[in-house]
Amino acid sequence: MRNKRHFSVFTAMALVIANMIGSGVYTSLGFQLMDFESSFSILMLWVVGGLIALSGALVYAELATALPNNGGEMNFLSKLYGPIYGFLAGWISTLAGFAAPVAIVCIAIGNYATGFLPNIEPILISTTVLVLLTILHAWKSTISARFQQYATLMNISIIGFIVIASFLLSTQPIPSIIPTNNALHEITGSGKFAVNLYWVLYAYTGWNAATYIAGEIKDPARNLPIALLGGTLLVTLLYLLLNYAFLLAAPANELKGQINVGFIAANHLFGAKGAMIMSICICITLISSASAMTFSGPRVTAVMGEEIHNLRILKKLNNHGIPYLAVYTQSALALLLIWLNQFQFIIDLIGFLLSASTSLAVAGVFIVRKRLPFNKHHYRTPFYPFVPIFFLAINAWIIYYGISLKPLVSLYGTLVILIGIVFFKLSKRGSIEPIQNVN
Repeated sequence: MRNKRHFSVFTAMALVIANMIGSGVYTSLGFQLMDFESSFSILMLWVVGGLIALSGALVYAELATALPNNGGEMNFLSKLYGPIYGFLAGWISTLAGFAAPVAIVCIAIGNYATGFLPNIEPILISTTVLVLLTILHAWKSTISARFQQYATLMNISIIGFIVIASFLLSTQPIPSIIPTNNALHEITGSGKFAVNLYWVLYAYTGWNAATYIAGEIKDPARNLPIALLGGTLLVTLLYLLLNYAFLLAAPANELKGQINVGFIAANHLFGAKGAMIMSICICITLISSASAMTFSGPRVTAVMGEEIHNLRILKKLNNHGIPYLAVYTQSALALLLIWLNQFQFIIDLIGFLLSASTSLAVAGVFIVRKRLPFNKHHYRTPFYPFVPIFFLAINAWIIYYGISLKPLVSLYGTLVILIGIVFFKLSKRGSIEPIQNVN
């Protein structure tokens, strides 16, 4: 796949922000309230999630500038561990990193759209949005990049409006963020805090998005770290403010167990007509997120087509250099998941698979430090080795409790990996040159 470095730091950062700000932050609070009563506990979920994403971004910035090609984890793991690990990373990214999140976002769009399109089935709305985004991103990269920048600016503006409106208009009691004994028990007393991080990590999915188009970013040594770190820090702040705004806007018992928490909060703040307008606004932000993943995900699938002969059709480009068949393939998988419509199960599956894949990638920074000479690095992870160790320890904790408390999801996740291994073994492959030890 031929790469031209035509994406600016603003496009890369917009991609990170838009990939992260999606259905997760607009849907997960209702499910978290089923396990936690304390606002402090819930906000701590988002703080810990932000720290995980930030530590991952710090390491990925080093990996991406040391190995600056498209593909994200697939590129990293192929060169650090071997072809089968890279293929499995691409396999997981295609399904759990992009197709499944796109499906979840489109499902959320369908649910929110019922606030202003009550006579249309949500699943039909979800399908229509996916088809339109597929057409857009299978056409021309300059158009899709410009759309991504504008949509991301609108996304941030809408969140800012919701936060300000909640602080100015809410008549609800102010949620306490004092760490009481009950709150500390909710965090440390069981594995529920770790398992609920699946929801939060899903919401933070996308902190590594710019690495998937690393081969197309101008001056990646400078711009990749800025995009990854700047985007992650901004989104962490927005998530904390938005979740607190939701808790401030509406009673917890009305939000509990609900997907469309933004609509419920808006109904309390602005009334029925205002809630309808806010539903439209939230749908716009969700379209931005689905657009970002439809934009970046096929780059991974196309890299798989370069390395696996059986999938070589996926690397085919149109006249504008877009891997359009990879775009169609990802959207077809997303469409299947939309029609299965298993919201929480898909979230948990995404959390399990991506925790495993990103952990293996972050561990690769130790290999990079050993095998690549210092003068090839334009960026180094600060506070090394504590940052990667923190990321790996937290993810190991999450996976442990995920296996313990959600064994069926973990079983299906393992099955996805095993199917990928079998497919790889039966496929003809190109050669991938791993990085060598420095003598």
